[in-house]
Amino acid sequence: MSGRTSDPREITLSINGTVHKVAVEPRRTLVDVIRDDCGQTGTHIGCEHGVCGACTVLVDDEPLRSCLMFAVQADGRSIRTVEGLQTGDALHPMQEAFMRYHALQCGFCTPGFLMLAVAALEKRPDLNREELVDILSSNLCRCTGYENIVKAVCAAAADMKANLDASP
Repeated sequence: MSGRTSDPREITLSINGTVHKVAVEPRRTLVDVIRDDCGQTGTHIGCEHGVCGACTVLVDDEPLRSCLMFAVQADGRSIRTVEGLQTGDALHPMQEAFMRYHALQCGFCTPGFLMLAVAALEKRPDLNREELVDILSSNLCRCTGYENIVKAVCAAAADMKANLDASP
């Protein structure tokens, strides 16, 4: 029978500037399609309940838990994953800061933290430490104790703001 709600639907996802035309069942999550159909495996699948934040991506520049969104809801929208942070061989200042401040151990939560922090600072480059801690508290890490993550994000915030101030 045609037209069932489980029949695959053609959608178009723009991920990190590359257009992906995929046929997906409406029940498939965005994180599964990003990883399995579009080959962007940097986004991690954690709790699958929207609690941990490991799957955070930017959809139209808003941080969203991609495990809570159906891929069909992202049809025609712009998606940025952790793979889209660096420019060529140059890492994003947030990625550099995570390395410099040892803000990761196992690395599983890192993509979600990177995307969340980048989104927050792109909107409000003047966020202070307390505001950043509050924003970062929505993601979970089981290894680092968070202090180095906070240090890295604060350092990257300063770098990103300096880059903005130096722009013509």
